[in-house]
Amino acid sequence: MLKTSRALLFLGLLGSSLAQAMDYRIETVTGGLEHPWSLAFLPDGRMLVTERVGRLRIIEADGRLNPQPVGGVPEGFVAAQAGLMEVMLDPQFASNQQLYLSYAYGTSQANNTRLAKARLVDGQLQEVQVLFSALPAKAGAAHYGGRMAFLADNTLVLTLGDGFDLREQAQNTSNHLGKIVRLNRDGSIPQDNPLVGQTGVAEEIYSLGHRNVQGIVYDAERQRLYSHEHGPRGGDELNLIKPGNNYGWPLITYGIDYSGAQISPYTELPGLQQPLLHWTPSVAPSSLALYRGALFPQWQGDLFASTLAERSVRRIRLHNGKLAGQEVLFEELGERIRDVRCGPDGALYLLTDNVDGRLLRVVPAAE
Repeated sequence: MLKTSRALLFLGLLGSSLAQAMDYRIETVTGGLEHPWSLAFLPDGRMLVTERVGRLRIIEADGRLNPQPVGGVPEGFVAAQAGLMEVMLDPQFASNQQLYLSYAYGTSQANNTRLAKARLVDGQLQEVQVLFSALPAKAGAAHYGGRMAFLADNTLVLTLGDGFDLREQAQNTSNHLGKIVRLNRDGSIPQDNPLVGQTGVAEEIYSLGHRNVQGIVYDAERQRLYSHEHGPRGGDELNLIKPGNNYGWPLITYGIDYSGAQISPYTELPGLQQPLLHWTPSVAPSSLALYRGALFPQWQGDLFASTLAERSVRRIRLHNGKLAGQEVLFEELGERIRDVRCGPDGALYLLTDNVDGRLLRVVPAAE
């Protein structure tokens, strides 16, 4: 167990000098996870964790990592950023045992993001069915997106990447690169998607103009869909997602290329959405959660973004639905944080992105 830590609120929206202290304690639930990517809570107190290398693991209710990986996981493409990504339970999981997985498919020369569903029965995946494969298949092993969320009508949104070398395709509505797509739970296309009925378009598209979206969460209380995405050097973004909106990449950006070259001279253009906030230098946001627990009343309704480069979690404070400042948490860990989740017990859960990754639980210091 790690020692008690104190986090200080030191960043405020528009440079305000808000300051607040909060005590918390960070506990190690389990270790021995190889580059864990995503966490899901089962109704019986157990947890599911994906490992990017292609394994789905079960953590028992007492925190013990089951040594036997879940069987039947579909084979994917594993290299660099590619591999097994998100696991998400169906809204009726307690009765149907269905879950959803996102993963990279293909080969080093032809790959992209895929969505599948299956039933979890006695530690095995059964009835595995591919629901969606992002197209076109592209070369390389970067920018897959892969995060998922359910909306109020139980349709599913899946985030995608621009393929890294194909960033201009984020503006091309005939393919899935640099998009967020929306699907029914059986993989069919909702007939109220914004581009349905238009000629020559990918009708799964819900929004476009994204770079690499690795965080998405639906706030049912406010009926808002938030996402964040990686910028290049600078320009990581938090966005409010609305159907049919164009978020500008790469026509507008607050970042520059890794070489230092200019990507675009514009940070805003007519018809392209501005981010709610952007991070420069990059923090490399890797997942997004909404806190609706009881253990930390001060966090109620706030967003939490895990980061890889900053090795932290950003608490994004919301007041009446408007941004009210930021707080940098858990830097003392010194680790890349791949996933952040609000657990059913009100604790905050973190996955560290390492060869020997850990699942951590954040609780009040006095608990």
